[in-house]
Parts: sequence; structure tokens; C-alpha cells
Amino acid sequence: MEKKPTVTIIGAGFAGMAAAALLAKDGCDVTVIEKNEMAGGRARTWQKDGFLFDMGPSWYWMPDVFENYYNLFGKTASDFYSLKRLSPSYRIYFGKKDTIDVPATLEDLYALFEKLEPGSSGNLKYFLDQAKYKYDVGMNEYVFKPSHSVMEYFDPRLAISGIKLQLLGNMRKHVHKLFKNERLRKLLEFPVLFLGATPQNTPALYSLMNYADLVLGTWYPMGGMHQIVAAMQNIAESEGVKFIFDTEVTKIEVKNNLAEYVITNQGNFKSDFVVGNADYHHIDQHLFDQPYRNYDKKYWDKRTMAPSCLLFYIGLNKKLDNILHHNLFFDENFDQHAEEIYSNPQWPSQPLFYACCPSVTDKSVAPEGCENLFFLIPLAPDLEDNESKREEYFNVLIERFKNLTGNDISSSILFKRSYAMKDFVEDYHAFKGNAYGLANTLKQTAFLKPKMKSKVTNFLYTGQLTVPGPGVPPAIISGQVAAKEIKKKLKKA
Repeated sequence: MEKKPTVTIIGAGFAGMAAAALLAKDGCDVTVIEKNEMAGGRARTWQKDGFLFDMGPSWYWMPDVFENYYNLFGKTASDFYSLKRLSPSYRIYFGKKDTIDVPATLEDLYALFEKLEPGSSGNLKYFLDQAKYKYDVGMNEYVFKPSHSVMEYFDPRLAISGIKLQLLGNMRKHVHKLFKNERLRKLLEFPVLFLGATPQNTPALYSLMNYADLVLGTWYPMGGMHQIVAAMQNIAESEGVKFIFDTEVTKIEVKNNLAEYVITNQGNFKSDFVVGNADYHHIDQHLFDQPYRNYDKKYWDKRTMAPSCLLFYIGLNKKLDNILHHNLFFDENFDQHAEEIYSNPQWPSQPLFYACCPSVTDKSVAPEGCENLFFLIPLAPDLEDNESKREEYFNVLIERFKNLTGNDISSSILFKRSYAMKDFVEDYHAFKGNAYGLANTLKQTAFLKPKMKSKVTNFLYTGQLTVPGPGVPPAIISGQVAAKEIKKKLKKA
């Protein structure tokens, strides 16, 4: 029998698992090496006293990306978990008794816009029609490109599309041209926070995220976001992928420009091809010797990173009143907080924040009569991180939460766990302790991102620091693109 090509994948995040399953399906002998105790990368879970917390992603957007991936293996999302569309999708707090509940239906959405800005529903339809075009073209023409070279984009169809996609405009101008109401503007600018840049520095192309948000909807997999991780691990293992946990890669040994051995604290792995799904910067600067690095320190220091964040996982011994699953607190100055992330990095003076309460939707994530709550504050990466600073901000959060929602949780906390920059570095080797990867600025889009290709012939990068970008759906796509590129290389070998 012909020997199967062997592939070693460093990191069991979404991109690594997607690539692993597809390569195994295509006849490769695949092993995934993971530093932590479980699969999922930043989408790990933490359990305590009957509470189950998703430690990372909490928004299920772009359901078509998940469905398309599962379909490659003859499966659908419903084979693994029950999806519930949240209605309302989420709530935005602009102040005490000043909120917007974002509707799950377009009819109600148009009515909301008309109520807040008479005559604006026509502009919203125009905006969303454009956003749909961007989503359709972006998801079909752009995101599945490996972006090895700008030449991939020299296609007459893409040139025409590029104009319509508004690659050179920015989100702030695009939104402000169509809408005057400040609350509606904030609602439409909010999704770019997931892309790690200010609306002024995010290409107007990314209004496609508004289509994902407002039209495709906000969903929740019952049981928690880790159900996606379990589904992807199940698919990979059913294709024959082997997972090795609690094993850290310490070096990639190169000989004759080939990655010959993946050196770990549990032994060495020899394979025909190696995929890097761990932090790109860490692999590039710390696992490879200098001659095999794609970039130098100066390059990395010039990258605009997406934010880090301060997270609190909280178990409450009571139920909360008048709270949705997803809650955004925009009662302070959006632009000031953004400036304190990007332009003048510092701990924010008056932070915006996000509160997720999945037990509103899913009783399985907290004991009866209790509430599962987590807070998130976006932060500039690479800030000084210590317990006293975390505690200072926790006190700010619970006071603001009380004033805006009427829920005083200070005497109802069974436990809390904080998580910030130091933890992202410790657990994921995250460059500068970032949480979301690389900011999607114009100068860091498509072929201007760190390359998938390595100087080492049989090595390829995948994940949130390369194409197509940060977020769970893009990471799954990144793994699909990587698998396709590796398949081509193995055929040539």
C-alpha cells in the first residue's frame, strides 16, 4: 500500500481543526498537537460549581460558513447541536432607560430605524443591499484566496467588484453619509469592533458584517459555543485525525529548507508537511531559527493589532432582571475609548463594555436559580496587567451595570475569574496579549496580511493572524484554504 503523507498541525484552534479534517479526508495521516488540555484554542471552556463558561467567542454569526463546512463531510449543524436564533438579537444601552433592542426581523428593523430617524428605512435598505452584495462577493470571490500574491486579484471581475465593494472608503464615512441619528450610527458601526479597528480605519467593505448581523442574524448553539469545537473535533476524529493535548511545541527543526522535526516537551514528530495554527508571531519569531523566519522584529512591531480584552467570568446566586443574552454598553464616548485602544494606548478612562448572559437562553450553563454572566472590556494590547488594575475595573463594571440595568450583583457573586493580557500570553503565546489577532485595516487586508506561505517549503500558516482574518467563521475558512494549498503542494512532491 502507498504510504499516506503525514501532516503535523500545531494548534487545535478552529483553523487547525478545519485543515486537519480536510487533509485526513483527502488521505493524509494527520496529528494535531495542542498546548492546552482541550481543543478549541481561544474557544476553550471553564467549569466551576455547576457553571459552564465559554472562555472566548460568544457570538454565532455567519451560520452559512459553519453549514458549508459541515456539508463537506455530509453533515449539517443540526447533526451536532440545536441552533436558536436570538430575538431580539442583542440590546444596546446608551444610558439609563435609553436602550435599543435590535430586532431579529427586517420588518421590525425598518420600523426601528423609521422611529429613530424618520425616512431612514429607505437608506437602510440601500445600505443592506450593498452589504449583501459585499457579503456575497466577499465570501465567494475573496475570502477563499490564499493571497500569496497581489496577482490573484488581477481579474476584471474582481476589479469591477472592488469598486462596488468600497475597498478604499471607510466605515465611518459610509455610515455617516446615510444616517444622522447617533444611536443608529453606533448600531451600524458596532460590528467592526469584531474586526479590531476603528470605523475610520476599517474599509467600507466590512459593512458586509452588518449583513451578517442584521440579516443573517445572531444565533446560539444550545449547550454553548464549545458545541462548535466538539462538532469539529468529532468530524476530525471520524476522519482519523489524532489529537495530542497538554503538549507544547518548543522548536521547528529545519534541514535542507524542510521542516524535518516538530520538537515538543513530550517528544519529536517527523512529518511530510507542517501547519502552524498557533500564534503566527510566536511560530515565526520563536519556533523557527532566524534564517527561516518570514518577518523580522521591526515588521511585527509595526503591525496594528486588534484589541486585547479584560474578561470576568462570574457565577451569580440569583437571576437577573430585564437582561438579554447579549448586552452592549455604549453609554460612554465610543471614539474616546477607541482612541485609548489604537491612538494613545492606555487603560480606558470610561470604557465601553459587553455583558453576556447565556443562561437567559440556555439553562444548562448555570445551576437552577443562578445566572452565568461574563463581562468584556476591549483594551489596547500590551498594557501593564496586574490584579489591582483588574479589580479596579471590575468595581467600575458592577457599578455601571447596576446603574444602567437596575441589577445590583455585588452581594450575589458566588465566584469570579478574571482573564486578560497576561493570560492570553501564557495560554496562547498571543503577540502583545492580543485577543482578536490582527486589525482589519486597509493596509492589513488580503495579500497585505502576514503570508500563509513560509520560507520553509513544507510549512504553511493558518489562523487569525493570516488570511482571511479574525473571528470564528474566517478561522474555519482559513483552515479550508490551507488544506487546499497543502493538497496542491503534496501532489507536486
